[in-house]
Parts: sequence; C-alpha cells; structure tokens
Amino acid sequence: MTLRELQYLLALADTRSFRRAAELCSVSQPTLSTQIRKLEEELGVALIERTPRKAMLTPAGRDAVERARRILTEVDQLKEAARRSRFAEGGALKLGVFPTLGPYLLPHVVPLIRQRFPELELLLFEEKSANLIQRLNLGTLDAAFLALPVHDSHFHSEFLFEEPFLLAVPGTHSLARRDTLGVAELAGQNLMLLEEGHCLRDQALDVCHQSGAREKSEFRATSLETLRQMVAAGVGITLLPMLATRNPVPPAQNIHLLAFSDSRPSRQIALLWRKTSALGQLLHQVADICRGLPDDLLTLRH
Repeated sequence: MTLRELQYLLALADTRSFRRAAELCSVSQPTLSTQIRKLEEELGVALIERTPRKAMLTPAGRDAVERARRILTEVDQLKEAARRSRFAEGGALKLGVFPTLGPYLLPHVVPLIRQRFPELELLLFEEKSANLIQRLNLGTLDAAFLALPVHDSHFHSEFLFEEPFLLAVPGTHSLARRDTLGVAELAGQNLMLLEEGHCLRDQALDVCHQSGAREKSEFRATSLETLRQMVAAGVGITLLPMLATRNPVPPAQNIHLLAFSDSRPSRQIALLWRKTSALGQLLHQVADICRGLPDDLLTLRH
C-alpha cells in the first residue's frame, strides 16, 4: 500500500468518476484503475462499486476513505513540521493571548517581532486562558501568552515580566486624592470584577482575600473595558493591570490610578509552548523580544 494509492482513492471518492479522478491526479485512467485494483487486492475487499455511469463507494470503501484522509492529513502535517523546523522564520506562527492582556501587550511586541522576523507570518488568537491551554495541547496553537502558574508538565514556560496591578477609582472617590495605598487599606472595599472564566478575575480575587476586600457581587463585567467605563461612570472601583493603562489605550476621564506601596499585587506573564515543539529555538527568540519592553510601561508615573 502506498500513499499514492490512497491519493487515487480519495480522488475517486471525491469525483465518483475514474476519468475525472485520473485527470485530477495527472495520470491515465488505466493507471489509476490498476492502482485501485491493487489496493483492493491488498485489502482483500472491494472498495468501489463500478457502474456504467459512476463509481460508488462500498461500505468498506467509505471506511477506507475516512482512514485515508486521516493518514494523508497526518503526512501533510509531518511534512509541514519538517519544513517549519528548517525554515521556521519564514513560516507561520500561531500565537494565543488572553483578552485582558492581548490588546495592551500586542501593540508593543508585534512590531518588534515583525522587525526581527520580517518573513514570519503571525497569526494571533485571543481566547480565555483555559481555551488557550486546550489549543496548545491539541496543537492548533504554537505558543501562548499566559499568566503563571500554569500546571501542565507538557509545556515549556519562559517568564517574560511581572505586571503590577493598579487600583482604579472614580475621580470623586475619597482615595482619588492619593497616589499610593497599602494593600490592607482595601479592607472593606467592594471591587468590581470580571465574570467567571477570566484569569484576571481569579487574580483580583486573590488580592481581595489578602486584603479583606470584597467583590461587588451585583455587577460582573464581560471585559476589561467595561470595568474601566464603569469606574469612569462612578459605579465603583476595580483593579487594572498596568499595561491596560498605557498607550495606545487613551486615558479615561474621571479615573484616578493608585499604585500599591507595599506588597505590590501583580501577575506574572510567560510565553508557553509544547516541550516537543519543533519551533523551540524560534520561540526562545520571540520570548527574548517580549522581555525587551521599555521599563516605563510597567512603572506608574504621576
């Protein structure tokens, strides 16, 4: 059994015609017919029901076609992986990022990656962290920006930077007269948080538990931008990751930002990929580029 014979079988299944299948495979009709016969003899079962008007698949033929498609897809992926390992900088790189990081990190790092690898095609996917981890494991992503910790022994993790959290309050809030506060001063405050499924929600809840703050339970936002606008409207206060307060994000009116003066709540951002990935060398270089963010992006200035 050869890959060519499987290709002939798929062409015949798709066209239902020996003539059209032969044209599709750029061979003569007798050649294709002979190869199909050889495949049937090797398998010991008829795959094609031959009628005067068309060729139809037998039940065994339908099963064989499904298996042949999977085999040929795997072969194509094998060839692509080999090609990318030789010419990684000229291929495509599928990068995932979670929603509370992507819009704020990518404008800074994508131009740097493109400058270093002008032939590399970047394909960016924004999804919640759990989906990114699943897609990494399935192989539909090459790497993903994630917040640590990620408990999966199949991944290699490259720490990139630590991103502090800021407290965002309306301009009329009593804390708006200050530039810093201690974490313990959040005790008794009600914080607006994101809905379930966002890793930023879990990180903010950790800060609440440490400080004695509570969630504003009657409100859960679907996005970071909704949280920002609710603060600007005077609805409440929240935690914002620092990159979400930097250019190119336009400054929101009626929002005052406070840094934490003591334990500095933060999240650790890393680039993760499968330990078995053929793109490891390229991804190490991408991680180095992402570590080169200007220091002032992660420092609050008043």
